[in-house]
Amino acid sequence: MKALISIVLLSLLSIPLCSVPMAEKDSWNKQGLSEDYHGHMDERSESLNPQIKLLGINDLHGQLNVTRQVNGQPAGRADYLAAYLRQRAAESENTILLHTGDMIGASPPLSALLKDEPTIHFLNLMGFDIGTVGNHELDEGAAELIRLLYGVKPTATGGFTGSQFPWIAANVISNHTGKPLLPPFKILKRSGMPIGFIGVVMKETPNLVAPSGVKGLTFTDEAEAINKYAGMLKKKGVRAIVVLAHIPGKSKAGGEQPTGLLIDLAKNVDDEVDILFGGHNHAYLNSMADGKLLIQSYSYGTAFSDVDIEIDRNTKDIVSKQAEIVTVYQENIQPATDITRMIEKYEKKVESIVNREVGIAANQIKAERNQSGESALGNLIAGSQRAALNTDFAFINPGGIRADIDAGNVTWGNLYTVLPFNNQLVKMNLTGRQIRDVLNQQWQPNATRILQISDLAYTWDDSRPRGKKVMDITAADGKKLDPAQSYSIAVNTYLAEGGDNFTVFRNGTNRETGPMDIEALVDHIQKLKQPFSSKIDGRIQRIN
Repeated sequence: MKALISIVLLSLLSIPLCSVPMAEKDSWNKQGLSEDYHGHMDERSESLNPQIKLLGINDLHGQLNVTRQVNGQPAGRADYLAAYLRQRAAESENTILLHTGDMIGASPPLSALLKDEPTIHFLNLMGFDIGTVGNHELDEGAAELIRLLYGVKPTATGGFTGSQFPWIAANVISNHTGKPLLPPFKILKRSGMPIGFIGVVMKETPNLVAPSGVKGLTFTDEAEAINKYAGMLKKKGVRAIVVLAHIPGKSKAGGEQPTGLLIDLAKNVDDEVDILFGGHNHAYLNSMADGKLLIQSYSYGTAFSDVDIEIDRNTKDIVSKQAEIVTVYQENIQPATDITRMIEKYEKKVESIVNREVGIAANQIKAERNQSGESALGNLIAGSQRAALNTDFAFINPGGIRADIDAGNVTWGNLYTVLPFNNQLVKMNLTGRQIRDVLNQQWQPNATRILQISDLAYTWDDSRPRGKKVMDITAADGKKLDPAQSYSIAVNTYLAEGGDNFTVFRNGTNRETGPMDIEALVDHIQKLKQPFSSKIDGRIQRIN
């Protein structure tokens, strides 16, 4: 069977996605992931109600060797996260490690240059039990996701055998089979008590991933998928149900004012669902809605969720649940040495590329946007893309910028961490009227996404209705945009294909493909006077 799976999955990497489902059933059976699978069993009979600890992370994005600042203190890195998780796991006889997606994608070079296999290796070493997919797991398409999860050769690291734990997704449907691409749910047992896990990702995922990444897939309503499989779990006698949802939500530190799609979802799913772990918006969430516990723990390995539950031995239902969001501060804890060694091993594999010096930053250049939506780093990157294609203007999606540039020596690896998506640049023509339409598309029903721009300036008024918020638009020379005139613009392939709901870009004419975005940024910085800098200069102005 294993040889058969390898042959089938290898073929997926070079044929259309319609053939992916040929491997789905075999892939499920490889790890015993059919709907009848009841997971790890611990049949110890005890008189007291079992106490179980759920330790969760979300939106790791391959940040294995990245330290970030939280409240002015160093936090994150996989070896410190591992130390915390193991310390908390040791406090309970029954622990389940779980994640809610975006473990990979938008990753720094250590993981990305090795096809994100190091991140899966880390999760395996930690003994994760269950996970679901986020939108970034599909950045490279379904065939690559299947390859990564099941370890089919060729691999980037050698000896890679895929994920050693199951990934579930109830609402990601193969158009070829009409069935879920991955197992929709899984049952784990601890102290004889069954716990059902259902995985879902946002139904808006096709708007967040390049069309090639979601080709051949349909994303169904999350609540309908959860309720369908909650019904199946109940028929199996499962009363403790946990949803792993790559869906956003946030709350105040004390649980007040919970908002977001995850809160809406909680109100529309079966009341047998006890807990929903969220993700995607990299926020804090620890609150209740409709009797359900809702959790999300920031991102990038800088925090994790520690949820303690008690299951009634007679009814098999969760009778108590409480959560804590724990920040992974590096102070006063020793990193896990085996994970440190793993990181060092992969760093050696990519060091010749990553450590190449590109320039010197005079000061920290931040991706953080001001009240108008402009950022110093966004200005630098947009400028690099306009220069690379010699266009009138340039636009870059803010979600494509994933880190700051710190002051001092800047390496290729630093810049890849900023722009990790391997996007090519595209030159196209839009009219002045279309450019106004693009800028007005920044205000969307569920999000506001202010594009970073080059050689363009405009004002906007938030009190105006959606579709009419943008007011005066001028070029760098101070001339107002002519609605009928054609202008050349530079965008990345994600925007060129209408990503983030910027559909006007799909109508661009006279398209030409340019260099990779990282190459354009490297070349641009090398041509700047050193040390280089960038600042907010008021090209985007909010007037109300």
